[in-house]
Parts: sequence; structure tokens; C-alpha cells
Amino acid sequence: MRRLKEAYPDAKVALNFTNPLEMLVATILSAQCTDERVNQVTATLFQKYRTCEDYLKVPESELAADIRPTGFFNQKAKSIRGACRKIVEEFGGEVPQTMKELITLPGVARKTANIVQGNSYPDRHRTDPDAGIAVDTHVRRVTQRLGFTAKSDPDKIEQDLMKIIPRRDWFPFTYVLIEHGRRVCKAPTPRCEVCPVNDLCPSSRV
Repeated sequence: MRRLKEAYPDAKVALNFTNPLEMLVATILSAQCTDERVNQVTATLFQKYRTCEDYLKVPESELAADIRPTGFFNQKAKSIRGACRKIVEEFGGEVPQTMKELITLPGVARKTANIVQGNSYPDRHRTDPDAGIAVDTHVRRVTQRLGFTAKSDPDKIEQDLMKIIPRRDWFPFTYVLIEHGRRVCKAPTPRCEVCPVNDLCPSSRV
């Protein structure tokens, strides 16, 4: 962990956002899509839709067309509108702060909830008893190769990681793992020859 943290000192979320609602929408859009593509879409999307009500007052087909480049746009439009409706009806129009409440939103599982809470409400993430570690495709691949987990289910991987990663590192280290997965520990072929932990990694090809 120390070596990886030193290798990626500036690791942080790559999605552009200015408030919790934008973070939530961007994270939903990022499923099966690159962060770069999401940022291109949200550059105009967030000018058009500023509140939960804005997402609800247009036809679902219009929202789907606006987010089309991110892929799976019909399902994502349904999730965004469902989440916005629940936020308006049950949370006074504000994105909830606790994990327990966040995972009740349509389209929001633990990965998305951890990302939204950690970026939007970092103080709450540090103290929330239900908070954890966001397991995306990079975190899953890297931690399996490093031998941190043998599981394939994201929730089980998260439980394994929470046992060995200190609580204070749960949120920041997620982004270290993501950066490492993007730059070095790539799928399908990792760049083991330039990896800062290649002498410690059980999967190293060096």
C-alpha cells in the first residue's frame, strides 16, 4: 500500500462534478463507460439539468437521448429518474448522506453509494458504520492479482478489503488502485516490468 500510494500521490475521482447530485448522476453514467466519455456528456448535461425536478420534468426519452453516448442509456435514464423521484419524495430534494439511505435509490448499489458518499460527504464516509470501499472493475482486477482477495463478487471483495486496508485509507486507496489498474495493472496484459510492487505481487510476470 505504501509503495502504491507513493506511485499515485494525486489519485482522485476522474469524474467532473460540483455537487452531490452531479456526482450521483455521473457515477450512474460511468457504468460500462469511460470517465472521459462521461465528462464529455455531463459538460452539457449539467447545464440543462440542475435539480432533481429538472430530470423529472422532461420525457424519459429526452433524457435517454441526452446521455446516449454513455451506452445503456435507456436503463441509465430510468435509474437517474427513479433516484431523483425518490430524492424529491423522501429526502427533500437533497441527495442523502448515509450509505443506508443511498443504497435505497434506484440504480445505486454499494459501489455507487461509496463513491457518491466519499466524494460528496467525506466526513460522513469516515464515520458511517455502513461505509466501505468502492469495488469497480479496476479495483476487482488489481486486488485479485495482488492476492488481497480470491472472490469475484464485488460485495465479497469489499468485505475482504475492509479487513486488511486501514479504515482511514478506504476511500483514498480506492483511487490509488484504480489509477494502478488504468496505467499499469491493465487487462488483459499487465505491465509488470514497470510495476512498483512487482517483487511483492503473487501474479507478477517479472
